[in-house]
Amino acid sequence: MNYISTRGYPGKFSSAEVIQSGIAPDGGLFVPESIPQLTREDILEMKDMPYQRVAAEVLSRYLTDYSFSELMEYCSTAYSEEKFGEIPVPLVKLNKYNPREYILELWHGPTCAFKDVALQLLPHLMTAAVRKTGNTKRIMILTATSGDTGKAALEGFKDVEGTEVIVFYPSDGVSEAQRLQMATTEGENTHVIAVNGCFDDTQTGVKKIFADEELRAELDAHGIMLSSANSINWGRLVPQIAYYVFSYVSLLREEAIDDGEKINIVVPTGNFGNILAAWYAKRMGIPIHRLICASNRNKVLSDFFRTGVYDRKREFYKTNSPSMDILISSNLERLLFEVSDKNSTRLTQWMQSLFTEGKYSVDPATLKVLQSDFVGGFADEAGIAKSIRDTYDRCDHVIDTHTAVGFNVYGRYYQRSGDQTKTVFVSTASPFKFVEAVMDALLGSGYGKGRSQDVLIRELSEESGLVIPPTLAGLSDKLIRHDTQIEKEEMIEEVRKRIS
Repeated sequence: MNYISTRGYPGKFSSAEVIQSGIAPDGGLFVPESIPQLTREDILEMKDMPYQRVAAEVLSRYLTDYSFSELMEYCSTAYSEEKFGEIPVPLVKLNKYNPREYILELWHGPTCAFKDVALQLLPHLMTAAVRKTGNTKRIMILTATSGDTGKAALEGFKDVEGTEVIVFYPSDGVSEAQRLQMATTEGENTHVIAVNGCFDDTQTGVKKIFADEELRAELDAHGIMLSSANSINWGRLVPQIAYYVFSYVSLLREEAIDDGEKINIVVPTGNFGNILAAWYAKRMGIPIHRLICASNRNKVLSDFFRTGVYDRKREFYKTNSPSMDILISSNLERLLFEVSDKNSTRLTQWMQSLFTEGKYSVDPATLKVLQSDFVGGFADEAGIAKSIRDTYDRCDHVIDTHTAVGFNVYGRYYQRSGDQTKTVFVSTASPFKFVEAVMDALLGSGYGKGRSQDVLIRELSEESGLVIPPTLAGLSDKLIRHDTQIEKEEMIEEVRKRIS
């Protein structure tokens, strides 16, 4: 399997080269030359496999310069019971009286967010890629985060030999639990930097750093190369395809669906990586009817799937689902490249228009293809709180604010469409990570104000019966190890400070 750039770079790359470099030389994103297929027999065979084996099976279709035994070893280590529990990504029936709704819990890893599923595996893939390509340079991982990717990257790469990880996050754009998780991170090779701005500022800054040829030469002279732990790196995105395959075969195993029966998948998304992974699963052969793309008030994706116009020139909102507070959804580039028959010229024009004018419009034929797979919708903060309350009342199930966006959007989609297709809701984070907003939703607006994180976490546990995740217990008492705060224009200098 070779990989190409969405923007037409003439070379082809192996999966190891793609994972190691993160982004294409022309600034495009890597995609596979073709999408591997799963036969009906393949899907049925996976029905009785544990998650680790399903993940290795999916990865082996894409990462063909890794042996299956390597991938199986990495998946077994990354998704160990010690890190994720007995079932790394459990699929749970929401209500025994409702056979239509299931929830895929992706937050049982070390940092209590779905990013762990990829970022516990990526260090194994990255270090193996270095060996396979004969690279002797130190890898500097640059990551922009809206909250969850940062801690998951830090946890995955801390003290990994031959790597250094720098995380940039918006200073006032993450929850208190997310900030404390990052600020208290241990590891000699970890750096956490708050940026005065929003997530799009940090993401744009990281992309500029990758494109800076002068800096690249400086790094090269010191034996350092850049890579990324964001989902612009294919090695971050490809492990996510596996859990959509697993959710389908889990439903088969439980006899909740018939062989070949289609399902809906509801994904709260900001940077578009998580739902793009579901699209790749569909293109591989997993029977998926609708992909429901759920946005918060920063509804640039919702508007795009409705109108075909992607316009980031709009008011930016800080919401109670901060990991989705994004106006530039990087992974949409991969989808547009795929659905436009890999037309890199057209794709580059769209991306250039986004950079220079702040928006682009796709043609009616492309929009029609997109709307055949995707349904967009958005929820405001009041709707999010209502969905948290309603889901708890109806199903005795506490969800976080991001997952609630999905429930809210799906509820309105179901009312309009009457679609009876069985549906999997993707749950992206533990409710304890956004405990103030969750407790406000459950016990009344303003309830969390003035109460500490630790008190709220304890009260949520008592209210719901959920066990407090060890990594979130006592966060307020942990030593702050990272407290640097900069302006967005200073990001490149922070990288230069770490050249040695």
